[in-house]
Amino acid sequence: MAIRSCRRKTRRASTYGRGVRPADSDLAMPVLVIPYPTFDPVLIQLGPFAIRWYALAYIFGILIGWAYARLLIRSTKLWGGKAPMSVTDFDDFVLWVTIGIILGGRIGYVLFYNLPYFVEHPIEIVQLWNGGMSFHGGFIGCVLAVLLFGYMRGISVLSLGDITCAVGPIGLFLGRIANFINGELWGRPADVAWAMIFPNGGPLPRHPSQLYEAALEGLFLLAVLGLLVRAGALKRPGLIIGCFAAGYALARTFCEFFREPDAQLGFLWGGATMGQLLSVPLFLAGLCFIFYALRHPPLRRR
Repeated sequence: MAIRSCRRKTRRASTYGRGVRPADSDLAMPVLVIPYPTFDPVLIQLGPFAIRWYALAYIFGILIGWAYARLLIRSTKLWGGKAPMSVTDFDDFVLWVTIGIILGGRIGYVLFYNLPYFVEHPIEIVQLWNGGMSFHGGFIGCVLAVLLFGYMRGISVLSLGDITCAVGPIGLFLGRIANFINGELWGRPADVAWAMIFPNGGPLPRHPSQLYEAALEGLFLLAVLGLLVRAGALKRPGLIIGCFAAGYALARTFCEFFREPDAQLGFLWGGATMGQLLSVPLFLAGLCFIFYALRHPPLRRR
């Protein structure tokens, strides 16, 4: 892989990790960095119609997660008997959860991250192609979809939520990869060997924090939840929900130490970022679900 030289200041990586931004005049020591592999955010352009990597991440995340969920539902061994929902039920649910994720993610971004701007430019709220989605808002939208669909179909909302959370990291992984391709949500300045200079991130090498999040929030969390499912977690309704919520909150909080805060927000209370603050109630809710699930014996289904 090609590398290139840049000039930057002589501070430790731990200092950069805390979000201290060096001035350009402080750049002194030449170091080697990995050049950012520039991608076109638009994969295919046909007149006014454009297919973007970000849209593909959502589409394939939903499709792959859907296929994985169907496998889990069909396995009587994982449930200790017949699953509390049918494959057809989940097929119908996919549309509900897709709407919940998109609406919740967009509304969450508007409310949590850039409300003053959207108050002045309300027409841009619906312009999803310009980016701007919140995981925590999407999670709330997903919860509402689970509650409504479960109530209407007479399906255990905890079991439906378990399946949804078990496949959720697939979409998180692909979404973070799309963030990397778009050259957005880059990390804080760093002097690690794998630092990159992002096109819109200024002259300083930065952590490729999108890849950190793809690895932890996506692949690692998917593997952990998969192991728990194999160990019988689906027999304890709510356990996978709790582990997903707590696991994501921990992974997101850790990755936020390397990610540049949103410019319009910066650092908030106690030097925390919005992502970290929103992860606190998510983590606590996850612990409550775990505690509830473990207090009840495993279900024996017929």
